[in-house]
Order: sequence, then structure tokens, then C-alpha cells
Amino acid sequence: MKLRNIFVLTIFFMTGSALYAQVKISAELRPRTEYNHGVKTPALEEQEASIITDQRTRLNFDFKNRSFAFGAVVQDVRMWGEENQLTTNGNNVLYFHQAWAEWFISNQFSLKTGRQELAYDDHRILGNSDWMQQARSHDLALIKYSGKFNVHLGIAYNNQDLNSRIYTGPDAYKYMQFLWVNYTGGNYSAGVLFLNNGKPYWKDGLKTVQDVRTDQTAGTHIETELSNVKLAGNLYYQFGEDVTGKDISAYNISLDAAMDLSKNINIGAGYELLSGTDQSESEKNNSFVPLYGTNHQFNGFMDYFYAGDPHGNVGLHDMYLKANVKNRKLEFNAAFHSFSADGEIIDQSKYLGTELDLWCGYLHKGQVQLNFGYSYMLATDALYAIKNTLTN
Repeated sequence: MKLRNIFVLTIFFMTGSALYAQVKISAELRPRTEYNHGVKTPALEEQEASIITDQRTRLNFDFKNRSFAFGAVVQDVRMWGEENQLTTNGNNVLYFHQAWAEWFISNQFSLKTGRQELAYDDHRILGNSDWMQQARSHDLALIKYSGKFNVHLGIAYNNQDLNSRIYTGPDAYKYMQFLWVNYTGGNYSAGVLFLNNGKPYWKDGLKTVQDVRTDQTAGTHIETELSNVKLAGNLYYQFGEDVTGKDISAYNISLDAAMDLSKNINIGAGYELLSGTDQSESEKNNSFVPLYGTNHQFNGFMDYFYAGDPHGNVGLHDMYLKANVKNRKLEFNAAFHSFSADGEIIDQSKYLGTELDLWCGYLHKGQVQLNFGYSYMLATDALYAIKNTLTN
């Protein structure tokens, strides 16, 4: 009876507020065809290329008035040929990617709770990973303050059983809290992030007693503009314990510079270091993990590093050049990366290879976006070694 009363009250509130509310309904269809040969892991000499098409279909609903907002994203992600032609809803292909409500407590404070995307600064630590068809969302409560400083406090806690605190679900954490503070001035922006990440582990061999080990990430993302050059940089430090109990001491440093040569042409260069652990090291963990960021937008489109496939925890040095040319409908991008490991690789040099990424896009009438990309990795034996792939 209580649940039914709450439901009726909610519908009545939304209906009564419709006169001064904003309602938006939209849809997205995103099929993507890929020709792959050695993506994420170097291909063997006899390995054939694959051609796959996957598709994301979304229905988005947004409601907002002066004191309340609601958002829902119903999503279906599948690979062509993956489902039977006579499929049923028992295949669980349709689900809520987002379903949240936000209460505007005052002009400065709000509370947003439910399943939602997190995207902060340049997405290095917290991002929605939108390149992946399924993207990333979290179940959490988010307290927001807007003023001279913007402050967000996020709290997530995962559980599965009414009578137990044991968590064996698919997410990477049992609990997670973060505090983000941002200040934006005339030509610069600075964000400070502190994140506490709790990972469950079994204390006994029978998997009946569970505890949590925590690691912490603290750092800053800064953006500014000097003359005609836009600068952005990250500095993060990780500490605490990994899930095996090793002490963590790791860091991430990056600097990106971009300059407009004209209204339609932009060039840039940058460097990123993610610390790594020597392969001969067994006592400490010096490998920085970018946690829940949008990893595809960093370190090359071939996704060899931090985007799903491991690379031996040896860290990464990434030096790159990039260029962008665009007009109202067309856009062209090119990037060149030089990769090397931070940690020592047994019987190998640290140099991992070079990658070339080319991408172009066409926007038709502001509604249809067509993209085409080509990426090529020239891998070294060291890259084959850390990927545990036999060399040619």
C-alpha cells in the first residue's frame, strides 16, 4: 500500500507541474562497423582480420521544473548476429542505462540519486566511456553545490543480499566515495578530486568471509589559455592497498597543448606518464590505474593501454602530436603516438611502438553523424611480451 501511494503522488506531482516544466524525449541509433586486425592485442602472423557490427539504440526521457528533475535512458546494445532472429525479451538485451531523480533543495544545493553517468574534468578518472556502445554509469547518490566553487560529493555502496554484506557483483568496487571541487575563472579552470575506492576480497579459502581493501586517488586537473595556446594538465597520486594487499604508490602526470592556426585548423602536442611496476618487483605496486575514466580518448584509438586489455602493469609514457581541421559539416583529425613502458620489462627494451590514428566525420543537417576512422600500430617485441602474445 505504501509503494502504491508513493507512485500515485509522484505521477500527480509531475502532472500538476507540467505547465512550467521542460520535457524532452529523444532517440539515438548508433551502429558501428569495424575491420579489426590486432586491436588491443598484437595480431599473430597467421591471424585473420575480423569484421563486426555492433549497435546501440537509446530512448531518452528528461523532465525538469523549478524543484525537480528526472532522467531515464533505456538502452539496447547488441552485436549483429548475436541474437536469434526470433529473439524474446528473455535475452535481457533491453535495460536502463540511466534512471535518476534530482531534487533542487535550494538555488545552490541539490541531491541527485539513482543510476547515472559521471563525467568530470577531462574524464581521466571519472568518465562515461561513451565510445563503448554500452557506456558507463554508476548507482549512487550525488550531493551538488553550485556557487563561487562547484562542489560534488558522490557516495556509492553496492550490495546484493538483505541478510549479508557480501558483494560478488560485476562492479569493480564494493563502495566508492568522491569529492570534486572546481573553480572557473576568466581564462582558467581548476578541479581537485579525491576518490576513495573500496574493493572486496575473500579472507578465507572457502569464500565465506569477505572484507574490503581501499585505495585513494587525489589530484588536480587544470586548464588555461595563454595567448593563442590552450594548456591542460593532470597531476594525480594513488595510495592505499590493492586488492591483493600490496601497498600502492603511483602517479599520473600529463600536459596537453593546442593552438589555433586559423578558425578551422588546430594543432597540438602532449605527453602523459602513468607510473608502472617493474616486472621483477613483487612487494610493491607502483602502477597507476585510471579507475573509471573514458580511457579510449587517451593513449591511442587502438586501445592497447588501459581500455579493457591489460599490459602487464608496466605503466606508460605517451608522447603525441595531433591536428584537427573542421568546418561546419566536415572534420578531420590525425594523431601520432610514441609509446614506451615506465616499469622495466624482463629481457626487453621499454619502447613499445608507435601508432597512427586518422579520423573524419560528416554532420548532415545537424541530426545524422557519419564517422570513419583508421588506426595502425607498429608494435615492438616488448609490446608482444607484455601482452603475452607470441612474437612473429
